Amino acid sequence: MSITQILFWTLSIVALFSALMMITSKNPVYSVLWLIVTFFCISGHYILLNAQFLAIVNIIVYAGAIMVLFLFVIMLMNLGKDTEPQKSKWLKLASAVSGGCLLLVLIAVLRKTETHMADLTSGEIGLIQNLGKVLFNQYVVPFEISSILFLSAMVGAVVIGKKE
Repeated sequence: MSITQILFWTLSIVALFSALMMITSKNPVYSVLWLIVTFFCISGHYILLNAQFLAIVNIIVYAGAIMVLFLFVIMLMNLGKDTEPQKSKWLKLASAVSGGCLLLVLIAVLRKTETHMADLTSGEIGLIQNLGKVLFNQYVVPFEISSILFLSAMVGAVVIGKKE
């Protein structure tokens, strides 16, 4: 067993455990902290796939900025057991059934996929140069549309937050 396989299985087990802890945690602050651990494990998987740029962006953007905002909002709202609405048994059953259906769909999709190990072992798949070529050649129009969408969201946030 190589070091890459050991790292993969270790990261996978830690990611699954932290994701389960995030879902089952009663305290919302602990849930966010477990989600940060999950993001770090996913970044480790990106590094194992030779996608260093995606790993760094995942750590900076998701585990850094967005999780800090989540923690700020949760602490600002002061969520606790007394403010949590009680859920009925039917709602819990419906959520369990829908989660099971999603799991079955994911298993069915993953059974149909093929792995191309030659592409992953070439060492060229995660380089920033290749990512930039694909992003600005094939996906330039969706990239520009998303930048306009982000710009309009920023203008909307400024307009909403502005006092009259």
